[in-house]
Amino acid sequence: MTAPLVLRPLAAADHDATARLLHRALVHWYESRLRQGSRFGSSVEPFRLFPEVYAALDPGEAIAACDADTGALLGVTFVHPRSTHIAVGIVATAPETQGRGIARAMLEPVLERARRAGLPVRLVSSLLNLDSFSLYSRLGFVPHTIFQDLALTIPETGLRAAPPADADRVRRATDPAEAGSLAKLERELQGIEREGDHAFFLRNTVGDWRVWVLDHEDGSPDGFLVASHHPSCVMLGPGVAHDEATALALLWRALDALRGHSVVFLVPCSARRIVQTCYAWGARNVELHAAQTTGPAPVARGIALPTFLPESG
Repeated sequence: MTAPLVLRPLAAADHDATARLLHRALVHWYESRLRQGSRFGSSVEPFRLFPEVYAALDPGEAIAACDADTGALLGVTFVHPRSTHIAVGIVATAPETQGRGIARAMLEPVLERARRAGLPVRLVSSLLNLDSFSLYSRLGFVPHTIFQDLALTIPETGLRAAPPADADRVRRATDPAEAGSLAKLERELQGIEREGDHAFFLRNTVGDWRVWVLDHEDGSPDGFLVASHHPSCVMLGPGVAHDEATALALLWRALDALRGHSVVFLVPCSARRIVQTCYAWGARNVELHAAQTTGPAPVARGIALPTFLPESG
């Protein structure tokens, strides 16, 4: 007989167990389905960054699914309530619990909370993982934007291409007071409100973040892009830009600051100029992801560059 499941908030004492669970879940799925488990390495230590960042950004919001008899951690879901939506980050379950409905059990209270608040739930999920895609579809999520996951190793000498227009005007922002103007731009272009997230990146106290901004002539931002420089997760995003030219300038500057590193970043499949330019820089496709939401598809403008740590659904 299967022991009943207990849902509770994820605690700081769970961080080591969460890192082990995330590593096991990812290695198992990618190895069993794609023979690519090795891409996540053999150490669980890098995965401790995930619960640490999520706990700092949204304390008490992550959900732990535990065995009622042993207390063992069987699943984890990271939740990010915002005034315009509720976002879901990584949803992971122990490989041996497949078929027990643990992921669904963790997501249902999130969906109910959103219904009570009259808010959509947003997430970004892998299109290679049809198990999770099917679960989200059953729960009412609808894809609205497809992204190409691009991987690029930047030479120590920098990108093998001339910088695009306005790349020299991209600056690094460090003042948390700028969070409001970045949030205003994202709200105008993408219809979501995340000022607290941007202040978190700018404070740069948990993790290792860079925030790159390209300003308009009037001093307001035309676009911004966050980059994680932490060795456990070298990745670009989140970011938004008015147009592809602005997004390319931001991408070039953020990538150039990561010389000698291998970087992953997401680009909308529909942004043909960005995709082709990134190919010319040496980027290659490693996966596809879809932004999904419950309720009507959001009306968005400009370019969105999402990420996974933390989520930016």
